[in-house]
Amino acid sequence: MKGLSLQWRITIMTALLTCAACVLTNCLVGYTGMRYMDAIGSDISAFNATGEDSLQAFDPTKAALDDKVTIVVNDAQESFGTTAWYITAGVTLLGGALAYFVSGRALKPLRAFAAQVERVQPDNLSEIRLNEDVPTELQRCSASFNDMIARLGEGFSAQRQFTGNAAHELRTPLALMQAQIELFISEHSGLQPETAELLGLLQEQTERMSRMTKVLLEMSELRSVPCEDDVELGPLSEEVLTDLAPLAEKKGIALNCAGDALVIGSDTLLYRLVFNLVENAIRYSRPGSTVNVSICDNNSRVFLRVEDQGPGIPKQYRESIFQPFFRLDKSRCRAYGGAGLGLALVWEIAALHGGTVEVETSSENGTTMLASLPKRSAALTEQ
Repeated sequence: MKGLSLQWRITIMTALLTCAACVLTNCLVGYTGMRYMDAIGSDISAFNATGEDSLQAFDPTKAALDDKVTIVVNDAQESFGTTAWYITAGVTLLGGALAYFVSGRALKPLRAFAAQVERVQPDNLSEIRLNEDVPTELQRCSASFNDMIARLGEGFSAQRQFTGNAAHELRTPLALMQAQIELFISEHSGLQPETAELLGLLQEQTERMSRMTKVLLEMSELRSVPCEDDVELGPLSEEVLTDLAPLAEKKGIALNCAGDALVIGSDTLLYRLVFNLVENAIRYSRPGSTVNVSICDNNSRVFLRVEDQGPGIPKQYRESIFQPFFRLDKSRCRAYGGAGLGLALVWEIAALHGGTVEVETSSENGTTMLASLPKRSAALTEQ
């Protein structure tokens, strides 16, 4: 029963109750009917045997003269019992079918409520409000859910605002520090090795923090970017590969792109999505390998795959890598200047466009990242 829907549970329980009631009624009516048939047969046999007007008690099974009457009564009893059981089975099936359709109609508001809940996403909390014009049993649940959505929306909004404000406030002093360090290095060429190493470390860390604040600022401002452009992913991906060609050349990595599809979204954000995926693939691929970008679609979705030839991602981390500040190999991320925000930004952009991003396959021979986005026609239909 645990695996069945509520409608089927109601149907089965109603059918069982109907069956039990019919069986009980059948037994009681059958027992009473048999007794009355025996009494009628006895009275008829006694009346025929005596030729009198008065009826006498008589057992038809003990009188040879009454064999015909006994056979007729027994046949009637058997027919009555068989018919009663057929009626029991028919009423049970009919009751179960009626219970299924009636319960389905009764549960229709609950299905509509569930459908409304399924539309709730982190990026539309401020726009979603469940209809409270529901049956009495669901009104309190609907109101409580709306209150919870409102509180979550306020919490997410405050979090994004704090992140944006913090990143904005940090950007200026970090830029100033970076400029001062570069100026100091350029003006003092004869530095001691220890001092030069320290300044180099400071310069590297300020650059890393600057990149981190830039990504945080981008993540906090995602919701304000309009996503209404017609974007051709093929040319956009080619542009990304052109911009990342110098990085790939340093490791001797070849870049390939194939396919095209049209989606509705933000050209800037989708560029960042593809850029981050390809940049990650280049950074973690083996020298002299190949990074492939392929684009295909079906009736409703567009699929963008970025395939590298890196060491792979362990299965237990294939979902965690999209969490902010998660780094699979911290030492390597520091060497590459990563802060663990690139894939988190990719996930946010995909979700903002109604899509998803995931690790499709991964092994010691490489990893394939899959971004799935609504096709242009499907996106227009949803709007």
